[in-house]
Parts: sequence; structure tokens; C-alpha cells
Amino acid sequence: MLDTLLAQADNLVSTLQTLVFVDVVQPLFYKVGLMGYDEDTYDALYWVIVGVLQICASYLLLRPLEALRPAEAWGDRKALRADVWYTWIAKLGILNIAFFFMLTPLFNHWQSLMAIHNVPNIDVDSLWPGVTDKPFVSFLIYLVALDFAGYWYHRWQHRFGVWWELHAVHHSQQQMSLWCDDRNHFIDDIVQAAFFAGISLFIGVPPAQFVVLIAVSNFLQSVQHVNARLEFGWLVERILVSPAFHRRHHAVGYGHEGTRYGCNFGVLFPWWDMMFRTASWNKALEPTGIREQLPAPQGRGLNYGEGLIAQQWLALVRIARRLAGKGYPMGGQAH
Repeated sequence: MLDTLLAQADNLVSTLQTLVFVDVVQPLFYKVGLMGYDEDTYDALYWVIVGVLQICASYLLLRPLEALRPAEAWGDRKALRADVWYTWIAKLGILNIAFFFMLTPLFNHWQSLMAIHNVPNIDVDSLWPGVTDKPFVSFLIYLVALDFAGYWYHRWQHRFGVWWELHAVHHSQQQMSLWCDDRNHFIDDIVQAAFFAGISLFIGVPPAQFVVLIAVSNFLQSVQHVNARLEFGWLVERILVSPAFHRRHHAVGYGHEGTRYGCNFGVLFPWWDMMFRTASWNKALEPTGIREQLPAPQGRGLNYGEGLIAQQWLALVRIARRLAGKGYPMGGQAH
């Protein structure tokens, strides 16, 4: 079934890819003298189209929920403008795909060396013949493995001061919405893309499944940040990270402060938070953002920037202050 769905989705994207290339890109490249890049551009169009379809699907499915059942009522939506730009940049998936294919020759070389020296290789398909070699089963294994890695990656973002200053770009949004999942510092995006591409290659994720894994993860993370009263129920919210569970992670005084420098780090599944005792199931609607943004006496009125460029630059300024011994603490007292 999964093979059929993947084939149908691939046919749809390939058709759109050809139409856009032939009718738009190729004539434009011919006029400006860039025909030498036509093959690379044609390949890149596939991932761009997947990203555009992701954004359209997220908006059509989640924006009505925000309008009809908002968790918070906002006076204006100006704070979301930068997040929309972040979403278009990130959802195109260019960084993830680029690292995946750039690292492929390196991992192929390593696998050859492992075979020569009889070093065991990770092969999910052969773990349980007749079961793990089924596409749907292997897909779930890859998804869980990458989510486990994502949990620790996320905890490290909160644990180390310089890394936190990059991740703070994400947490500085005080109006959570379907757009704010992709509000990240570009340096952090590059590190994350290389990290997950490397792990995906190491555990043998096929290219076709890698694209689907990224798409599924992106959509579920948009759901987590949605500004809507979306109840998962006791059972489902212990299987998938719910908006209420993730909002707690963004809450001032709880999500990135408190005991063990925060709670609810799970990317897709809350299992790891439950296993490592970092889960908080409190659903109280708390303000989101970073304590240092708040005016005195609650905070210090620290400016994290309103526009994309300002947010990127101020993160580097905060890092420079840390390295110079003038940095800011990651949060306040435990709650």
C-alpha cells in the first residue's frame, strides 16, 4: 500500500515538475543564458514542489482551525510575518535534501570500507525478514529512530548556552501558530540538516522514504504549533505530541527553564519525555516566549528582533556576548 501511495505521489510531483520546468524555468534560463544549470535545476524542482504542496496542505487544514477555535486571541498578526518567510525557506527542504545527497558518496565509501574489514552494517530490511523489509514497517522504524535522535538534538539545543542562543530564535515567538515551527536560526538549520541526513544515511533510509519522512515530520510539527484548541485525548496525546504538550515546552517559566532546563522536548512522540522524565502534562494556557523578553520586573526587556534579519543578527550578538563573558542566563528560577 505504501509503495502504491509513494508511486502515485511521485507521479503527481514529477508531472508538476516537468510542467513548471518546460513552461517557466527553461524559457527563463534560455533568455538569461543559464542553460548550463538546467539539469540541476530540474532535479531541485522536485523538492521545491514537494515543499510548496506541504505548505498549501498545512495552511488549508490548519488555518481554519486557528480561525474557528483559537487557543489565544490576538490583536494583530504582524508578529507572524517573519514566520511565514521562515516557512517558505525551510519547507522547500533544500538544505535537508542537499546534505542527504552530498553525504551519500561519503557514506557509500564508508560502507565499502566496512565491508572490506567485515564491520557489521545497519540494514533495517534484514532485521526481521518478511516484516522489516516491508516498506511501511521500515518507514515506521526509520521514523522512530530519527525521532529518538531528534529528542536528544532538541535537549542539546537547550543545554548548551551558545546553541541555546541559536534555538532562542524559535522560542522568542510569543504568538504561536502553524507558521512558527520553521522559525529557526539558519546556522542551526544547517547543523540540523547535516545531523539528520547523516543519521538517515547511516541507518539506510532510501531517498524516496527520506523525502516522505521529512514531509510527515514537517506537517506534524506544524500541527504542534497551531494556535487552536485541538484536543488529542488522554491516549492519543501519549502517542503523538499534541499542541497542548508542545505549548508547555514554549511556556515562559516552564518549557526552557525549570527542572532539568525544560520539559516536553519530544519532536513527534512524547515517549522519550516519558522515558527520561522530562514530560509535563499540565494543559494550563501559559504565555509563550522567553523570560528575558518580558518587561521588568518579570524580565529584562531583551530585544530578540521582529524581522527575520534582525532575529538572525541578534542571535549572533548574544553568542558574541556569551563568548566574551557577558552572556545572558538561559532562564530564570525553577517552577
